[in-house]
Amino acid sequence: MPKTKYKFNSESLSFEPVERTKRQKFWRLTSTIFALLFSAIFLISIFSLFFDLPKEKQLKREITELLTKYELLNKQLDNIETVLGDIQDRDDNIYRVVFETKPIPEAIRKAGIGGINRYKELEGFNNSQIVINTFKKLDQIRGQLKIQSQSYKEVLSMAEKKDEMWSSIPAIQPIADRDVTRFASGFGYRIHPIYKTRKMHTGVDLTAPIGTKVYATGNGTVLKANLSRGGYGKRIIIDHGYGYKTLYGHLSKILVKRGQKVKRGDLIGEVGSTGRSTAPHLHYEVRKNNKAQDPINYYFNDLTPEEYDKMIEISSRPNQSFD
Repeated sequence: MPKTKYKFNSESLSFEPVERTKRQKFWRLTSTIFALLFSAIFLISIFSLFFDLPKEKQLKREITELLTKYELLNKQLDNIETVLGDIQDRDDNIYRVVFETKPIPEAIRKAGIGGINRYKELEGFNNSQIVINTFKKLDQIRGQLKIQSQSYKEVLSMAEKKDEMWSSIPAIQPIADRDVTRFASGFGYRIHPIYKTRKMHTGVDLTAPIGTKVYATGNGTVLKANLSRGGYGKRIIIDHGYGYKTLYGHLSKILVKRGQKVKRGDLIGEVGSTGRSTAPHLHYEVRKNNKAQDPINYYFNDLTPEEYDKMIEISSRPNQSFD
């Protein structure tokens, strides 16, 4: 391509060189440069659509490796959750059962993390979801481990106090009855002696002469020691802790006062026939978490297997209660 342009002169009938101004030369050069740049960008764009640059190849390899590692990490977290679930199950159904305490509610164990969106900074990327899910799972496991750690501290504390707990649980008969002859009426539905209707009897009736000694069946604190407004007459209620309470009704004498500490086997009162009672006897109740229990299941320190079987037989008779 010639560097100089020529123009035909009709008067001289000859070609004469055309002189360009500096301004024309500048714009020509600029347009050429822009055309080259556009062509280069276009070619690079077309090339990048079909071929990866070395840096892009390296980045894609790293992304693939990271995704593989995240998948492996999630599988390991699933295994950890399985192991943690087994630990939680043993905690609820073995350790806490041994120490007679309530299991940790599932809602507390599985409680999520509320409040602001903790994962907002991880959003907006191609593979955000797998990263967010991994962090969520980690946070959930961390929270469950914290609760489990606190639970084990409680279990350890209960284990250290097990002697105190065993001494507090009602475990003997409230009156001396080695031959089980004083057992008159058991736990369950019985005929009421006054109303002659079938009614739930929430304790056991032990017959004995007025003045027979009554003993605390476990360590605890006297919660009430007064004349009941109901049908128990003179009664004593002992709070043994660990959810246990015992009641001793129809007494002739109360030998303890409210707030007094007592130990298993301490003398606390004497048999009587106060309140709604048809004959001298002791009405004895065991309550766990304010729910009436069959007291004969709490005689394990006092009876041989044979004596226990005999008491079971007597207690199951559908006879009339004394109160």
